[in-house]
Amino acid sequence: MKIAICDDEIEIGEQIKDLIRSQKTDCRIELYSSGEELLASEVVFDIIFLDIQMEGMDGLSTARQLRRKTDALLIFITGIREAVFDAFDVSAFHYLLKPVDQEKFGEVFRRAAEVYRAGRQEPLVIRTGGRSLTLERKDILYLESRGRKAEIHRKADPAEIIEIYANMDVLEEQLGEDFYRCHRGYLVNLAYIRDYDRESIGLRNGEIICLSRRKYDEFVKAYMHYLRRKRGWEG
Repeated sequence: MKIAICDDEIEIGEQIKDLIRSQKTDCRIELYSSGEELLASEVVFDIIFLDIQMEGMDGLSTARQLRRKTDALLIFITGIREAVFDAFDVSAFHYLLKPVDQEKFGEVFRRAAEVYRAGRQEPLVIRTGGRSLTLERKDILYLESRGRKAEIHRKADPAEIIEIYANMDVLEEQLGEDFYRCHRGYLVNLAYIRDYDRESIGLRNGEIICLSRRKYDEFVKAYMHYLRRKRGWEG
């Protein structure tokens, strides 16, 4: 498990690092003193502790940019309770108030670690064109039905589309509850939803896919359940 701590108060950063170590968890910890420094890192983190009030780029601005490239669990650190309400905009997992209480930290960290471990799924193995493809579920944005074929749209730079002979019903069952059949022709990864209305779903990469109007209510329930399961916000 890879963990980042970003706080312009060195003492706070070191305190969080010591508290993580006290949890006896096998992990790699990196400290950053600014949002700019964290964003420049090429490490893909699983959990990020992020101070809201920082010199230069603040924590919320940093988080918005982070969300363009990672679905890491974000835990905000702040000395002002009211500041955490804006954290909903970036799907924060939780927050910690300064001075950080050891018992509260342990509770939040253990829950974050549980969510991280639960999210580590087995890769999807698909056979197509006489060869087998191994795909990480977290790299799939959505799937689109094309007659007897299905297109797998992968998160990549540039974006990649893999075409396979497959039944969408079978793929839906294989991919599990982190994916939702929002339309007979689309199966979307709930992790990459940016916004939605009654007819469409906007993804973080800017693409728009169809949402069946008759499935709207069911979709909202499924998405809210996903957010509670993955982000588990508690005040």
